Amino acid sequence: MPAIAVSGLTKTFRTYRKQPGFSGAIRGLIRRTYEQVIAVNEVSFIIEPGELVGFLGPNGAGKTTTLKMLAGLLYPSGGQARVLGYVPWERHNDYRRQFALVLGQKNQLWWDLPARESLELNARIYGIPADRFTRTVAEMSELLNVREKLNVSVRELSLGERMKMELIASLLHQPKILLLDEPTIGLDVVSQKIVREFLRRYNATHQTTILLTSHYMTDIQELCRRVIIIDHGRIFFDGQLSDVVDRFADFKLITIHCDDTEVALTDQLARHGEVVEKTPGSIKLKIKRDRVIPACKALLDDLPVRDIDIEEVPIEDVIRQIFAR
Repeated sequence: MPAIAVSGLTKTFRTYRKQPGFSGAIRGLIRRTYEQVIAVNEVSFIIEPGELVGFLGPNGAGKTTTLKMLAGLLYPSGGQARVLGYVPWERHNDYRRQFALVLGQKNQLWWDLPARESLELNARIYGIPADRFTRTVAEMSELLNVREKLNVSVRELSLGERMKMELIASLLHQPKILLLDEPTIGLDVVSQKIVREFLRRYNATHQTTILLTSHYMTDIQELCRRVIIIDHGRIFFDGQLSDVVDRFADFKLITIHCDDTEVALTDQLARHGEVVEKTPGSIKLKIKRDRVIPACKALLDDLPVRDIDIEEVPIEDVIRQIFAR
């Protein structure tokens, strides 16, 4: 049975449209104008147990709305969803004990309490035995490098430390489903790396199904083989991350290293592709995929080339181009 099965999931919001100016505000008191905004539009996908899937899309694409429906926080306007066999918005107690939702910009810990006391409260809510609680907190706080911060008030923790504590709080009851919305937002590169390593190890050890949204492509590249791309509420792509480049990037980057770059900067280069970067001793070209082999042969024949590199376009650039479309 799939861990998550979504079919035709749709969510619309009714929003008030205010007319400009003071007169518009007065008219709004008498008669309001509303419009329907489609946040999620007939989204369908299946995620198997133990998968770690990236959920990508520009701001306002419908990512967070989808996660909130899967967590049961929002009722859909249409469609169906099953998570671990449960309908999320029916809010069965058995289901609520088997998933966790972490929102990168929301805080679930008590602001004025030490982190350990907030974790103890969560443990009481989920009925976690004391020995298991102690063992779990010790293990995760060690992996996330926050053991020394457990007795510090949450308000005094840095953003990275708070996010790590949020992860511990969400995983205390060992959920089978983990929904992560921008878990590394605003963190420094060291904290991002620690969180990524922790998630990779946790997924491998516990086979927890993870659906991850992030605007940091490093998170996606290091953690996810499969990605789902959503835009304007619709699924745009669902497949292997490696296939994104093959499908949406129709060119490669070729760097030629020459002893004399002035010789290389001739009209000959314009025949093969676009010069995207020039440094002393090297030139980088963007060349159509179907022209890479003949272009390389021509460059080697015509120019004083010492070395040549061929590489794929960075996945972050490809995703950025997809969003720009």
